[in-house]
Amino acid sequence: MAAVEPAAVHPPNGHGAPAAAAQRTKVLLLGLRRAGKTSILQVLFSQLPPKQTFYLETTMRVVKHSVDTVIPLEIWDTPANVTVETLGAPLSDFSSIIFVIDIRDLYNQPISKLVEFIVAANKAKPGIAIEVFVHKAEKLQEDDKIENYRQINDRVLDRLIDINPDYEHLPINFYLTSVYDHSLHESFSKVLQKLVDSLPYLEELLNVFCANSQSPKAFLFDVRSRLYVATDASPVDSATHNLCCDYLQMLNSFGPLYKSITAGPGRQRPSPNTPPPTATSGPSRTPSLRGSVTSVPPATDITPIPHPPSWKHPKELFYPSAATTLHPVTPGTTLTYHLITRHLALLAVLPTSVWDSRRGLLEYNVVFFREGIQEICDAEEEVRDGG
Repeated sequence: MAAVEPAAVHPPNGHGAPAAAAQRTKVLLLGLRRAGKTSILQVLFSQLPPKQTFYLETTMRVVKHSVDTVIPLEIWDTPANVTVETLGAPLSDFSSIIFVIDIRDLYNQPISKLVEFIVAANKAKPGIAIEVFVHKAEKLQEDDKIENYRQINDRVLDRLIDINPDYEHLPINFYLTSVYDHSLHESFSKVLQKLVDSLPYLEELLNVFCANSQSPKAFLFDVRSRLYVATDASPVDSATHNLCCDYLQMLNSFGPLYKSITAGPGRQRPSPNTPPPTATSGPSRTPSLRGSVTSVPPATDITPIPHPPSWKHPKELFYPSAATTLHPVTPGTTLTYHLITRHLALLAVLPTSVWDSRRGLLEYNVVFFREGIQEICDAEEEVRDGG
């Protein structure tokens, strides 16, 4: 096969035009032919139905995908024959390496290629995150799936230890993934979180929101890709995560059908990619108190503080929200959605009784949560722009 051609720039996939001056976090996507690399990107960031991934063409040259989420990403989709020498960039330029292995494949060749890149990356940038997606997991029965996953894990580690015993402690993470369920979204979310320097602050805001809003679980999702960029300190339950993904997908599907009929000069219409305000629009923005959240139970009268004139995010910006009752029986559970930034949304699980009786105060808490998140994103953007 011919040598890899120079990298081509791929236009952003629906996340808006990337900032030209912004420094992007680079992610290297590797794997053998038909392992599923391009399918992963298209399903996550271009909303390609999983059944249509079968018709995707084989990647023949390095393609750079620009993706704007909580941080700007540049994901390099590579052909099967790429090597460290033909990549076109030093491995030290990348913050993470994702290697995709077909779970049904013969393991010798992909593991050899993976080990080659792990050794080279460790020399170029010690401590770089290595993520291994054992992909197409839907092809096997549960017992075979777990056994193949274990074999791949063991063989990679054994091969590395044979080269150097110190490689036993390299930060390598293995995930079972499939484009046909939410395992891909959950796994890629964990990869993304390691790249977000502001993650501790995002998590702390979610912890404060949950503690003061009686929410047992909350996620900060990227709206388009349905990756969660942060969550609170409580363990992630796959069923709850899957439910949030499905709800967000439903809102995305029907969002283009809705427009704000009251839109005028002082109010912007939501973009076609913004989920619909099926329940209620959030309150107008109030001044920044650096993420402070008002506790739900004690307050009764809320007086908005005057809006500072120089705030970066205008008061008139439209922030849709939505809610759905999951279990109508007592005590009941409600799943709520609130748009936080152009790319991010808060999805929180709440007792239905709290949502029904304290809805205004909950939305008031969302206002301050939104301001905290926006300040963090603004600071991240200023750092990347060199400001």
